[in-house]
Amino acid sequence: MDKFDQKIVSLLTENARLAVASIAREVNLSRSAVSERIKSLEERGVIRGYHARLGNPHALVRAYFALCYHVRQCEQYAEALRAVPEVKLCYTISGETDMLVYVEAASMERLDAIRHIIEHTPYIKTVRTHMILGEVINTLS
Repeated sequence: MDKFDQKIVSLLTENARLAVASIAREVNLSRSAVSERIKSLEERGVIRGYHARLGNPHALVRAYFALCYHVRQCEQYAEALRAVPEVKLCYTISGETDMLVYVEAASMERLDAIRHIIEHTPYIKTVRTHMILGEVINTLS
C-alpha cells in the first residue's frame, strides 16, 4: 500500500459512506483513479466490507502490544504500523520492551489479524498483548 492507498483506507475507516469525489479531493487524485484504487483494495482483501459503527468508542476492543525487535530502528517498524488504521498510538520505551503500540479494533478477530500482521513484520522478536479491561483514571479527556 502506498501513501494514497493508506489515506483512502483511513478516510473510509472514518466514514465508509464517503463519496469517491470527496476522497479524490482529499488525496488529490482523480475520481477514476480513486475508484480503481478502492476496487484494487477490495480485490486484495485490504477492504473486506463496509460497516456501520455502533455504540460508543468504549465498545471497541482495545489493547496494547508490547514489541521486542532485533534491529534497533524504530522508524522501520513505525512505517509498517502506520499502514494499520486501528493503530492509534505508538511509543518507543526503555526496558525489555522496545515499543508499545495502542490499538482500537472493531472485534477480537480484527485485533488478532493486526497481531498477525505485526508478528510477521521482519525482525520482530516477540509480541505481547495486553488487553484493556477498563479505565480507572483518565485526565487526558
